[in-house]
Amino acid sequence: MNQSTSSASLVAPADRYRTHEVRNQAQPANGFNAFSGDAVLTAAIAREAPWAGERCAALGALAGDVGVQELARLANRHDPELKTHDRFGHRIDWVEFHPSWHELMSLAWKHEVPNLTWRTAESGGHYARAVLSHLWNQVEHGTACPTGMAYASFAGFSAEPALAVWAEKSKGTQYEFSRREVGDKPSVVIGYAMTEKQGGSDLRETQTSARFSHSADYHGATAHWYELTGHKWFCSVPQSDGFFTLAKVDGGVTCFFLPRTLPDGSFNRFYIQRLKDKAGNRSNASSEIEYAGTLAIRVGEEGHGIREILSHAHLTRLDFAVGSAGLMRQALTLALQHTTTRTAFGSSIADRPMMLNVLADMAVETEAATLLALRVAKATDGMETSTHEKLLARVATPAAKFFNCSRAPAIAYEALQCHGGNGFIEENPMARLYREAPLNSVWEGTANMMCMDVRRAMQRTPETRDALLDDWKRLAGQDARFDRMAGNATRLIDAALADEFLARPMTEAVARTIQGAELLQHSTTEVIDAFFSTRGGQSGSDWGVHLGTMGGRVNVDTARKIVHRANVLR
Repeated sequence: MNQSTSSASLVAPADRYRTHEVRNQAQPANGFNAFSGDAVLTAAIAREAPWAGERCAALGALAGDVGVQELARLANRHDPELKTHDRFGHRIDWVEFHPSWHELMSLAWKHEVPNLTWRTAESGGHYARAVLSHLWNQVEHGTACPTGMAYASFAGFSAEPALAVWAEKSKGTQYEFSRREVGDKPSVVIGYAMTEKQGGSDLRETQTSARFSHSADYHGATAHWYELTGHKWFCSVPQSDGFFTLAKVDGGVTCFFLPRTLPDGSFNRFYIQRLKDKAGNRSNASSEIEYAGTLAIRVGEEGHGIREILSHAHLTRLDFAVGSAGLMRQALTLALQHTTTRTAFGSSIADRPMMLNVLADMAVETEAATLLALRVAKATDGMETSTHEKLLARVATPAAKFFNCSRAPAIAYEALQCHGGNGFIEENPMARLYREAPLNSVWEGTANMMCMDVRRAMQRTPETRDALLDDWKRLAGQDARFDRMAGNATRLIDAALADEFLARPMTEAVARTIQGAELLQHSTTEVIDAFFSTRGGQSGSDWGVHLGTMGGRVNVDTARKIVHRANVLR
């Protein structure tokens, strides 16, 4: 090197080696309100529970908040860790979480996601709480498991006087992650532990055994304590304060409630064997556990455990139908934001005719799923005062759980397609949704289990069939397309009652017809026409086997109106 060369000449101009400019990247989906911007949810609350509007808007703001979105990313980036022993060798069976998990749980409890139904004296408590759950499932899905279980648990607490303290604490809004005894806590987190290796969904195959231990005063009531011995193959949220579980007493499956911390402050014999390494739902801990002389309070009569636990299942199944609709809504929001803020071939991606077909089709499916879930929530509100609504809820709940949970993966897949390769990168929340989407379908009963339950309900209680048909008859004559859909569903119901082979198509027809009824009453002309022309169930329907294959009366202008209605960031 020539020593006379100036050192300044060795420094290249700042842009000499610049390879490209960063441009035409999609804008992140933030700064919006998932409730206030959602035409479907705002109209639903105004119609059924206007008193909950401010609550819903406050929670909806979290879905679009950058800080909360970062909490969701971190909670799923840092998996829970099992701590079986402390550093001195004492067995503790505890789970450690990233601080983001606890911040999210605090927000969920603060905004009454687990318990609004049980805290309000207003009408429409289940409906309003369903909207909160729909919104929370657009914030973070792992924490939606404990909120849903806490919601359902109230039914079990109400059935057992000794659990009155738990019922009261389950209405608390201050989340606390601790091992303190229930009487000392502001609120509680509740889990369920039913499934065993050999039984799966067949709870009659429970092997865990229970034998009576003693009766004693428990927070002002007499509790009947039993010792449990056995295992559970799936136990989500094993750090919960207490669990509903099943065990056999003299061969009869019986329901129990198991506190993690006993009245004297000691820890119950609740042994976490390992945490499940799941494909999705990474932020939430799921585990295998063992009971060995574990103390639990009997709930209900000996031998009536399955009937007792199924009284909770209606609420968990409702929550999964709602949660899957919320996941679909989040996937749609992400797809809309990506395609409207990124250009290709001279226009925004969302303005390309084929993409408009995809987005509009996704919007129709998401709105229909939301209204289906909310119809079940409305029926749940009416169960105590209306025989019709109680019968309708019995058959519509498993139908909605089956259908919404089965459709969520299709929406997540298409939303990922809208992002291209960017959607498959873990930094993008779309990748997390894609992995999350199938889970609700296997929780609380797989698709076949739900279809079996719909069929069984109609066989055992024919009035459930009549309630369903009566609900549709109220709309007879308003739209010939709906009349055809209802007629087709009725024929399938009658055929499936005689032939289990037809249970799935029958349940799909039931779900679609409920969707059609709700859209006919509460949606726009564009959405209604698109739904019936593509999902009418008639041969030659103007729809292919994939989303984005709408034709016929759904043209570009119609699709654009549907997309505009669905865009919460507009």
